[in-house]
Amino acid sequence: MFTHGGFVQLLVKRIYEWARTDQRRYTLSFFTMGNSCSNNLGIPPAKGPNAVGCTDFMMDNTERGSFFRLYYPCQETERAEKPDWVPCREYFNGLADFMKINRSISERLFNYLFGSFKIPAFLDAPFKSDGKCPVVIFSHGLGAFRTLYSAICAELASQGFIVASVEHRDQSASATFYYREKAESEKRSEPKASAPDHNNMVKEWMYYRSLRHGESEFPLRNKQVKQRANECILALDKLTEINSGIPVQNVLETRFDWTTLENSMDLCRIAVMGHSFGGATVIEALCKEVKFKCGVALDAWMFPLDDELFARVKQPIFFINSEKFQWAGNISRMRKLDSAAIQRKMITIRGTVHQSFPDFTFLTGNWIGKLMKLKGEIDPELAIDLSNKASLAFLQRHLGLEKNFNQWDPLIDGQDDNLIQGTNVTVLQSAI
Repeated sequence: MFTHGGFVQLLVKRIYEWARTDQRRYTLSFFTMGNSCSNNLGIPPAKGPNAVGCTDFMMDNTERGSFFRLYYPCQETERAEKPDWVPCREYFNGLADFMKINRSISERLFNYLFGSFKIPAFLDAPFKSDGKCPVVIFSHGLGAFRTLYSAICAELASQGFIVASVEHRDQSASATFYYREKAESEKRSEPKASAPDHNNMVKEWMYYRSLRHGESEFPLRNKQVKQRANECILALDKLTEINSGIPVQNVLETRFDWTTLENSMDLCRIAVMGHSFGGATVIEALCKEVKFKCGVALDAWMFPLDDELFARVKQPIFFINSEKFQWAGNISRMRKLDSAAIQRKMITIRGTVHQSFPDFTFLTGNWIGKLMKLKGEIDPELAIDLSNKASLAFLQRHLGLEKNFNQWDPLIDGQDDNLIQGTNVTVLQSAI
């Protein structure tokens, strides 16, 4: 999420200091400043023809299992509720750890500012589709988790995709969890009158791992990106089983009926997509799994990847970059993937910053959003709309979809006043 966000951390620390004096009303006005009405804040609804459902899936209880938020076309229903954008307080704790600020105060602050926001999808709503759905596996950025890109994932689902937004267990998420079996001492200490625990498991939280003093970053990030790619592949394997009608056990025991997804997915049309560290994960996953027919990398952070990997990637790739984040060394690594035989495209969205892709960009007022680099100069809804439409056009082209997404083909080549074909960054040819 807040990749390389030293300024963000400093600003949040100052807000944290204010919050300690219980000046919440001033803090709130500080965040919503620049909006005519704070009620305008919120994640925009999806624009496709399908209503969107979402549910969570956890395969086996251990940290080695797959964990993802699934977005899918659903039946419209008045009963279903929209889930909280941040699922529970432990994720606020994880964000605090990631930004190196006090948990107790930041939990109250984050909950006050962001705790009321909902994801634009219906929780556990019944699946509905007019045909087999293409599949996208989505990988989040550093310090993020599975729910923070709901504007992108819900839009894809509204256009007929099934999307699995993976929550990574490589300690790059700000927080995630799994379950462990209770120790004998824990079982003995339980009151006899308590309700029986059928699962006999305890939730175990895993938080973001910071670099240790004197530790080199590349070995850690390189190890993590390999695990992340494997987790994307594992999510795809699990969806393949579900599609085949193999019974699955969801540790989370949601109300969603997984049997309704049998034979619902077009497993010849699969893509991988991600932001920042997730963009690097896209490249690693394409190299490891040929079932991914193409990839969309949103403002990719290329640092974690091995140099020898670039020549081994054979699928089409679409780089969608922000105007303010990229630098020559990072772009030169993207350019190493250029190919005369395989389509590799790149566009840059004018007026955007690195955080123009996660949902945070919709949830802060203009002034503070720009100070914290969560907003750029462009309207955030326009920016995400351009990114989503360009992505859909690219996916139609390389997954062979029979949709109308080709109406946005010009965006792939940067043909819009708000787009730059290629990059705004000058890269010396000798650096490529």
